[in-house]
Amino acid sequence: MKKLKILCLAHEDLVPPEKVPASMNFHNEDWRTEHYVVSTLRTMGHDAQVLGVRSDLGRIRGTVEEFKPDIVFNLLEEFHDQPLYDQNVVSYLELIPVAYTGCNPRGMILSRDKALARKVLMYHRIPGPDFAVFHKGRAVRRPKKLDFPLFVKSQIEEASLGISHSSIVDNEKDFLERVAFMHERHNTDVIAEEYIEGRELYVGLLGHDRLTVLPIWELVFEKMPEGTPRIATRRVKWDAKYQRKHGITSREATDLSPDLRARIEGVCRRTYRALGISGYARIDLRLRPNGEVFVIEANPNPEIAKGEDFADSAEKAGISYEALLQKILNLGLRRAG
Repeated sequence: MKKLKILCLAHEDLVPPEKVPASMNFHNEDWRTEHYVVSTLRTMGHDAQVLGVRSDLGRIRGTVEEFKPDIVFNLLEEFHDQPLYDQNVVSYLELIPVAYTGCNPRGMILSRDKALARKVLMYHRIPGPDFAVFHKGRAVRRPKKLDFPLFVKSQIEEASLGISHSSIVDNEKDFLERVAFMHERHNTDVIAEEYIEGRELYVGLLGHDRLTVLPIWELVFEKMPEGTPRIATRRVKWDAKYQRKHGITSREATDLSPDLRARIEGVCRRTYRALGISGYARIDLRLRPNGEVFVIEANPNPEIAKGEDFADSAEKAGISYEALLQKILNLGLRRAG
């Protein structure tokens, strides 16, 4: 394996400490992903340097010219405090130019806008819930064909930001209140989509043209009170105490028939390609009891911390964490030629 010079781009608030004491429990730290990636790359023998970025592209160019990395490992999720601007940073990396990991700008643009992605998938006859978009500053009128219950969420935010059990509404009053709340609290346009009752599935993919589909993963709610929506709220994803209380875990979905498994994998491949994604991504789906599959959203450059869904799924496929990071690097280098 060739030893590489790697520049890891991270938000400046998420640059991990150079030395993390062995006794420190850092698994709940916001910079755990950055630490796992950087420390593992160094353990593998690569020369990995971290650059904290907030809103200055000049720092990236200056460091690239001085450090001369073989590749940039992109761990940014926002730029200038805007969640959609990270795609512009990737465009800048292409203009410099320098090789980088993860998704290309076009795939990020199409995927990050949930409404735009849904329209593209509808064109390709990829199943998804019915939806409507409600823009800030405009009158909110629910289309009659959009029936309750509805799932109300930000059109662009990720990591379940703004999602709680109150996001599921089943009447006009609650719907209007939730849309107004999201407009005011999160300052984004809102998408309201048909709520799909069923299982929450995640499928990781790696590649550009030739795709590797990782084992199908499932978010499991073992102790959730009856009648509570089984959705990935902010607390479900990030609150360890809440997870223990309600028996929330994620693991391989092992009870799917071969035909259903093949159908899910096929839908995910089509979604990945229809949205122009490259590098690696996670497709989020809902599975109804009758076997209907719905694509909820596509997530380019998903969470890759050790112990999270994507890395666990890769490990189940026989891909160690070190091998996963190397594959991500190789894909970035291959795209750059």
